[in-house]
Amino acid sequence: MVKHLPSSIKYLLTLRNPEVLPSPPLAKLNALFARTSQAAKLKNAETGWLVLATCTLLSANRPASIGHLYRFITRPDKPDSRVSTAHAVNKAALMRESALKSTIFVGVPRVILSLAELHGALDDDVKQALRSQCRRLATPGNIESTIERGKALWNSIYTPHADKLHDKLGAYHPDFISFIIQSYGAVLSPLPGSTRAFSDESGPGDPDQGNLSRALGSVVGIATLRAEGRVGPQLTSHTFGLLKARHLKGLSAEDAWLSSDEGTEWVLRTVDEFLDVISSEDQEVEAKVKL
Repeated sequence: MVKHLPSSIKYLLTLRNPEVLPSPPLAKLNALFARTSQAAKLKNAETGWLVLATCTLLSANRPASIGHLYRFITRPDKPDSRVSTAHAVNKAALMRESALKSTIFVGVPRVILSLAELHGALDDDVKQALRSQCRRLATPGNIESTIERGKALWNSIYTPHADKLHDKLGAYHPDFISFIIQSYGAVLSPLPGSTRAFSDESGPGDPDQGNLSRALGSVVGIATLRAEGRVGPQLTSHTFGLLKARHLKGLSAEDAWLSSDEGTEWVLRTVDEFLDVISSEDQEVEAKVKL
């Protein structure tokens, strides 16, 4: 058993900026939340706003901001006056699901950091009411349906290039495309059942707690990839994915608007608004350090 790190290795681990990036000042963050959430409310796109806000802050590696976001949406009027437990549970579940889906695009480490901050910010009654049983455990009885969901989502996003891209990625590594399809089916696609929206209520007896629609899964992809930066081809693909969601049957009014040209542009511009606040704060910190 190795109980301690050698001093030389311990020193090396302090290099290359290993610390978690701080949240922007709370006043700036709350002003950003208030401004962008009000714009979303006017467009009936509050679920999309919450998803993109969560995913942008997570991907920009500002985990403490995730806790602030939860407190903002559950205490919209006064810091000491919270929405009902049922509404708070629903909003927390939407954030939690958005973070989980972000794993597909930015990996596990940043998701762990942000989920930890969200979990730490949750009120006790909300924690107790959130789903605690896994719905994604692979078994012989569900693996085929999971793969079929993954294939359906793949085709929905990438048609008419779905088959060509499938074979291209499979040529890079024989297990790569299988991993992607299974991940799309298990994580990125909506789970069987009903989906949830910003104004819904939820509780411990809700089996569809936090379930995001197909369109909102594309909002996850756009927000994470836009915040990650320098992954233009993938961002373009998932932007097309949101636009193509307009052709699905049974869309909610919000999803229909989000998947419109106007709605998709709004998603991109709102993610940029978040990133501008974050980057401006970084520049101010750097300027103070130089002084």
